[in-house]
Amino acid sequence: MTVVAAAAVAATVGVMPANAAPAKAVLGGGSGIIINGDVACTLTTIGHDAQNNLVGITAGHCGDPGAKVVPEFDAAAGVVGTFVKSDPNLDYAVIQFDPNKVLPVDRIGGLTISRIGAPANFPNIACKEGRTTGNTCGITWMTDLPDNATWTQICVMEGDSGSPVVVGNTLVGMVNAYLELPCVGPEVGTTMQSIMADVNKNPAPGGVGRGFVPVP
Repeated sequence: MTVVAAAAVAATVGVMPANAAPAKAVLGGGSGIIINGDVACTLTTIGHDAQNNLVGITAGHCGDPGAKVVPEFDAAAGVVGTFVKSDPNLDYAVIQFDPNKVLPVDRIGGLTISRIGAPANFPNIACKEGRTTGNTCGITWMTDLPDNATWTQICVMEGDSGSPVVVGNTLVGMVNAYLELPCVGPEVGTTMQSIMADVNKNPAPGGVGRGFVPVP
């Protein structure tokens, strides 16, 4: 068989060339991530900053600068991102992803993120997508703007830290903790407006994160 004929057969049966690039890991707000091989959290959102860096946001207590990120459900992809900032006051972190390894999406599970907006208020129904408890919704009890915190009745458990909290398709906050009992006590989170304001004022080294916009 000639080389040309062999190539034609390979194309017909779908044989991949030996040097084909591996498929990118699909990540979006609500994706499970593993940090430094042992901490499970949830990605809040993913998009690009003003310098076109591929950037993600999650809870600050999930990792310190330098921590490595592996997609929970695509571990074969290996390390796809690195924590570049972790803020203990607002409890959020900035992750810089490798665009050669990650395909950013606006929808994970039952949740779509189209924009970042103002905090939820009583009696808004807010929902989240988390790697532990999936898609759950609940009433917003209050938003304490001086403390940049929102209290909802959304069911969350360990591993849901960083989960995006939305009203409709608008990202309004992230999950940071729960009080007393999982899925019983109120969920407490940080407003996205306060996080974005801080990222824009105090980005990661090199300006990473400033001007962040979620993927469309």
